[in-house]
Parts: sequence; structure tokens; C-alpha cells
Amino acid sequence: MKTILIVTDAWHPQVNGVVRTLDKLASHLRARGFNVEFLEPSAFNTFPLPTYGEIRVSIAGPRKIRQRVEAIAPHYIHIATEGPLGILARRYCIKNNLAFSTSFHTQYPEYLRARMPVSLKLSYAILRKFHRAAKHCLVTSKTVSQRLKSHGFENIATWSLGVDLETFNPKYRDETAPEFDLPRPIFLYVGRVSVEKNIEAFLKIDLPGSKIVVGDGPLLAQLEKQYADVTFAGTKHGEELSKYYASADCFVFPSRTDTFGLVLLEAMASGLPVAAYPVQGPLDVVGGEGAGILDEDLALAAIKAVKIPRKFCRDYARKFTWQACTEQFLDNLPPVK
Repeated sequence: MKTILIVTDAWHPQVNGVVRTLDKLASHLRARGFNVEFLEPSAFNTFPLPTYGEIRVSIAGPRKIRQRVEAIAPHYIHIATEGPLGILARRYCIKNNLAFSTSFHTQYPEYLRARMPVSLKLSYAILRKFHRAAKHCLVTSKTVSQRLKSHGFENIATWSLGVDLETFNPKYRDETAPEFDLPRPIFLYVGRVSVEKNIEAFLKIDLPGSKIVVGDGPLLAQLEKQYADVTFAGTKHGEELSKYYASADCFVFPSRTDTFGLVLLEAMASGLPVAAYPVQGPLDVVGGEGAGILDEDLALAAIKAVKIPRKFCRDYARKFTWQACTEQFLDNLPPVK
């Protein structure tokens, strides 16, 4: 049995698209007969990331990384994040002449600039150096690929994501549940409640009906006080999350910096039309296929999107399968030697 080692600084109990993607990918790889091991923060001492306490930063050294990798003895190594564990695993692979792949999940330069005045050129130069040593740097869409190539990245390969059509399903719609006893239409946001998600662009627009926010993050307490008319439901998992998606009337995605936006697929698979800006992520996932409305006027997009037939959204989401996602991942996974 071949062993795949996935190195990631993003892992449970974090709730985000990277964690959900890697978790689902691992289950499909195991179903194909691979042994999948993770090198992730729970195996090390950690401390909370300043201003973002739910993210734990690993405290590890080269010796511990070497011991863990050699104990696992993987046939393939994929480094999913550019954090402390990713940096140390990359250093180990280079030192021992082991081939590996990486993936670009998060636009850290844009996220960082949203919090402090840091040069995009410098941030991308650092990331380019990190990913350059990999056989392939996997990206989720053509738009991200073009952006990275414009910043000098050369080893780009496409790795489109998938959606669980059973978990995210219109069958979970329940308009009679107490949590959805709100004026219709219900406009939903699912994701981190943080500055880089541009969530206030959704909260401040004038829309009929009601707004629900599902998720947690550093801005939650502040925004709960500032937007008393919005229902902040907190983090949801499993069938409860599925019910929120399916029971809303429109999914509003205000982010301008996501590389893909897995929540877009989860919404459409649930029969929920999307309203978003015409930027990377929505352009690649929703595009002009009719399952959502992309417009610089987010309020107008949301009002128009409510009218889209739910069945059309569900049928469109069927194109994004985990089978194809897993095959693309394996096609770009080099043997360590």
C-alpha cells in the first residue's frame, strides 16, 4: 500500500475550506487504496495566532519533522500550506532530495495587506520562492493560475475542487424550523467572520427579508453589536450546516480574495443560488452558467439571484465531483524518489 503524507498547518478544529478539502480528499484517497497520513498541528506544541485565536501556530523544529517523516516513510509528499510545518517539511525534502508537490489555497498577500500595509510584490516573492522548489504547485482555477503566473510562478498545475452532493442537498430544506422563522427571502453567508472575507460588504447592504451569518472569527463580537438586525448563528457542522444552506433563499459571497470558495459549491449543491462580485473564485466556480449573479452591485446581484430556479443550481453543482478532484491530485503527485 502506497503512503501519501499531507503536511498542513490548517487542521481541525479550524473550520474552513482548506480543512474540509483535505479531509474529504483523504477519504477518497483511502477509498482508492492509499494510506494517507497527516503532519498537522495537533502533534506539536502550538500557540494562538495573534488577532486570530482559533488558528494555532505550531512550534516545531527540523529534528521533530525529520523524525515524523522518516517514521511515516511516505511514497508521496504534498505540502498544503506555507506555515511553520510546511516550511520545515519543504526544507527537509530539499535537504534530502525528495520530490514533493504544494498547493496554493489562500491569497495570503491580499489577506495580509487587508490587515497591515505590506507590499504585495514582496509577499508574492516570498511565496514564489516557497513553491518554486515543488514539482507542481496545485491551484484551484484558471484565474488563480493566471494571477500566479503574472507574479512569476512557473510550475502551476490545476486541481479543481469537488463537493459532497449527499451532504449538501436540497432535501435538508426545512422552512418550518424555528431558526428559519424569519421574514423571507433569507440571505445567507457561511464562512469566517474576519476582515479578509469582506463580510461587511454583505452586512451593510439594504436587502428585503433577513440575513443569517454562519461562522466564527475575530470580528464576530464586534459585528454582532454593530448589526443587531442580522442573525449570527455561530459555527455549524454536519446536517445542521446542510439545513442552513438548503433552507435559505440566496447565498451571498462578499469576498474578493478567495482562490476558489468551496462554500459556493456547497451552496449550489444545496439548491441555493449565489450572489457575488465578479472576481476570482466566483468567476471560476459560478461564471456565467446561470447558477448565480455576479455584479459589482452586491445588493442587485442578491435580489436577482433569488429568482434563479433552485434545481438549476443543484444540477450545475453536479459537475464538480470529488472523483475528478482526486484524479487531478494524483496526476500531479510526484513520487518522492
